[in-house]
Amino acid sequence: TSSCGLPVPGRCGYFVQRKKRFCKMIPAPGRRFCGEHGQQEEENGRKRIPCPLDPKHTVYEDQLQKHVKKCNSREKPKPVYFVQDINAGFKDVAEIPEKQVPLSSLSKEELENLIMKLKKASSGLEFHLKEQILSHQALQEALNDPKNGESAFKHLKQQASILGNMEKLHLLGPGRCFIEFGAGRGKLSHWVDVALENVENVQFLLVERAATRFKVDGKHQRRDSIFERLQVDIQHLCLNKVPVLEKKKLPVVGIGKHLCGAATDLALRCLVESYTTCCDAENEEPAPKHSRTDQTEVMSNNSSDHESSKADCKPVAGIVIALCCHHKCDWTYYVGREFFKSVGLGPVEFHYFQRMSSWATCGMRETTKQDSASEESEEQSNDTEEHEQTFSKIESGPDTLQGILTVEERKEIGCLCKRLIDHGRIEYLQQRGYKAVLQYYVESTVSLENVLLTAVPSPSLIPEPAT
Repeated sequence: TSSCGLPVPGRCGYFVQRKKRFCKMIPAPGRRFCGEHGQQEEENGRKRIPCPLDPKHTVYEDQLQKHVKKCNSREKPKPVYFVQDINAGFKDVAEIPEKQVPLSSLSKEELENLIMKLKKASSGLEFHLKEQILSHQALQEALNDPKNGESAFKHLKQQASILGNMEKLHLLGPGRCFIEFGAGRGKLSHWVDVALENVENVQFLLVERAATRFKVDGKHQRRDSIFERLQVDIQHLCLNKVPVLEKKKLPVVGIGKHLCGAATDLALRCLVESYTTCCDAENEEPAPKHSRTDQTEVMSNNSSDHESSKADCKPVAGIVIALCCHHKCDWTYYVGREFFKSVGLGPVEFHYFQRMSSWATCGMRETTKQDSASEESEEQSNDTEEHEQTFSKIESGPDTLQGILTVEERKEIGCLCKRLIDHGRIEYLQQRGYKAVLQYYVESTVSLENVLLTAVPSPSLIPEPAT
């Protein structure tokens, strides 16, 4: 856009209200608008209408039938590894809470009661996290490159620490398949590949439900590392049916950088429950159907018998996931439901705790003293952009709880909610034979979401790398 607020000459003259600027596309010679915004002028009587598959773009009405056959938003054939809701867990309709009262509508007594329940459930639990702020040689050149701006530097520090923690757990090595959940552009896998420069027999699976632009996958041309994208929601991903895992039988390492909310729970269940169950099924004789309780007893009684078979069927070697966006968690998919029930909590409390968790990071600062908090606000802005904090400002605004809680008390309660939700995930992993730990992997000045979940199988279940 020119300085006078007019479209740049030679560019589309349509003003995009959502972006507060003119469209940057180049129209055809002699036309004022690009093809997408051509409906703003008469084009020989041809009319453009919203695409019925995706109203975000338009199409000529007389070409609609032809367009819907090739539109990128059309329903595509499901891949072989798509299994509806395989990682959604057991859906007990009676447990799913009805529409809850907004947090901002709770009375002072109701809010204080929730906080009391939170503190009671948290008492006796170890929420003091160790610092494991590490780095890795693979990123040293990039970290020392002055061309990288502040935002890029923060991402690099996080990626370096994730790799450092993976190295400490002996997860960086040959004969493994690294699965990056919520891969986006695939930068974390990129750095893992750089760290494994001279290592053979390495496979990368990048899981992302949306089509992604500016992927870095094309940079990887090494003969011994293979990159494959799985465009599927984690909720429906059956790892046991991914062709490369069926063929190569490589131990799996699940990784993720800021895997938002429920996606973390879906990924954990995908790795340690759905995948392991499918593996076990391949090595078992068909058995009569049992109730969920009976199945649990059978699995418990026969665990020692199947330990050797687990080692032969593509086991999970480790999990390293940077957590974030607890306000996007969902009781339906949460893996720590049994833990919540054990401390007297249920879906209603979870509903409010996951919303209160945003108090730790969403910037509930007093509107006064803005100047003195400018540096802090900048950090929040960077973090908000990265994690798409969508929590309602109405529910979390400073006026909502005025006179009830101070800024520091809200922050402390938000952190407590996060740790309680995460503790449920830790217990879930521990009950399935994993040594699971939470730690701070970067300083809060680098990212407000600075907790890393790591898990490796108990020593007796650690798989040998594939040869």
